Amino acid sequence: MLFSEVYGAYYNVLAELISKAADGELTKESMYQIVREKGFEESVLTIPDAVESQSWPLIKDDFTTPLDKPTMPLTTLQKRWLKALLSDPRIKLFDPPTEGLEDVEPLYPPDTFVYYDRFNDGDPFEDPSYIKRFRCIMSAIRHKRWLRIQFEGHNGIPHYWRCVPYKLEYSPKDDKFRLISANKRESLSINLGRIQQCFMLEPCEDADYRPKPMKKRILVLELTDDRNALERVMLHFSHLDKETERIDDTHYKITLFYEKEDETELLIRVLSFGPVLKVVFPDDFVKKLVQRLEKQKNLRIQA
Repeated sequence: MLFSEVYGAYYNVLAELISKAADGELTKESMYQIVREKGFEESVLTIPDAVESQSWPLIKDDFTTPLDKPTMPLTTLQKRWLKALLSDPRIKLFDPPTEGLEDVEPLYPPDTFVYYDRFNDGDPFEDPSYIKRFRCIMSAIRHKRWLRIQFEGHNGIPHYWRCVPYKLEYSPKDDKFRLISANKRESLSINLGRIQQCFMLEPCEDADYRPKPMKKRILVLELTDDRNALERVMLHFSHLDKETERIDDTHYKITLFYEKEDETELLIRVLSFGPVLKVVFPDDFVKKLVQRLEKQKNLRIQA
């Protein structure tokens, strides 16, 4: 084993111990747990004894420390990586600090990655009004405040919604954020791009701030594991809750649990697998698949 690896492991263990001790959170039990998790197998035989016997005068008998919290300066490579991440407009929504990175070149430009399976109508992440609404919602979530929002319905008519915001979700396929919220009557998931205005209201009571479960839809598929199809399906639907049951050597039953807003994306993904993936339930989903196929067929005929 390289010396640098040994040194790094010991540093991580001691840095964690001193940090916990500086915060007054270190106990004998937590010390052993930290050593087991961050050190080597033999570390638990040496480090705790050295600390308790005071041969390493880093931590006192009462599990406090005379030292300040240890810090490590960032390397140039780490700074360049952070600068590259900060070029992503989605990260800028969270207003991260950028001090110390002013004179650093990013490790890679934003156009290094090409997304070939993403919709082109993603959220306007660099729009000042979108950023303002995003941060208002984030603040309401962090401080447990009610929100009043105005959003555009599917028919273009504005709607008003007074709600408790629970969390924000991001869809890589849609390239959009959506707000998961609820009031005392119902739950609602809204794309942030449809929200026109939002206002933070009074604090939530504890009884209000209990996320209501979103009612999920069920999709049952039968998979024929041809050309590594099982692995590809697991990868494509990794973001969904699922149950997988083996029928025989080459066939599997897959049950997916999804929200209504994800149905169009699911339709497209299921179709992309062709005959190796068969929809078993529900019939309504099958009808929508047939309608989409017929529409594509008509477009080809017209072309």
